[in-house]
Amino acid sequence: MDIVIVDDEPLARKRLCSMVTQCGYVVVAEAANGIEAIDAISAHDPEIVLLDIEMPGETGLEVAKKIAQLEAPPAIIFTTAYDQYALEAFDTAASSYLLKPVQQAQLEAALNKAKNITKLQLEFLKTEHTSSQRQHITSKGHRGIELIGLEDIRYFMADQKYVMVISVNGKVLIDETLKELEEEFSRQFIRAHRNSLVSIKHILGLDRDRQGHYSLRIADIDEKPIVSRRYASKIKSLLKVL
Repeated sequence: MDIVIVDDEPLARKRLCSMVTQCGYVVVAEAANGIEAIDAISAHDPEIVLLDIEMPGETGLEVAKKIAQLEAPPAIIFTTAYDQYALEAFDTAASSYLLKPVQQAQLEAALNKAKNITKLQLEFLKTEHTSSQRQHITSKGHRGIELIGLEDIRYFMADQKYVMVISVNGKVLIDETLKELEEEFSRQFIRAHRNSLVSIKHILGLDRDRQGHYSLRIADIDEKPIVSRRYASKIKSLLKVL
């Protein structure tokens, strides 16, 4: 998993970086404040952010609220020398709250908790949609309104401020967000990348090239959606139970 460390103290970042590496994870970026943190998350799309609370400028709690508004927010593990922020921290849906000096065993447990995908969650992804759910996606174009059957859709791809629907009948743009689609169709579609949602039942396999990059083989289409490192383990776990 890729991890971003946010702390205004260089020595604290260095220590956490060493501990994270010992746990077998990769630190892809470091940040000293909230602005750098958001930039690093946007650039590297990490699975987890280790976030200090007391920092110059925006506090870690304020940064966490901004992170929560991202399209596919990473898990947050707070690291702080002060325990009075615990309740407020968990109000931000933090995965864990670690008091400094952070201990190796506690950090490893928190990282494992953040990455864990339970069997129950996987079964939820496999469950068929309910009757009250939409069966079509609506696209408005120069020819009028077009209905795309959910069964025909292979994946959704973010395209600037729109989302492209890739189906067996071609491609169309819709005025919806991936976040909205993920919330509505979480039982049928899974994140493969921060910019894509893929139909679970139409996944044929996971390929890996010589550079270590992953992509998915999808039924009935030639396109192979890219799988980011952040979501590779989740995809692998899902394929084991399909």
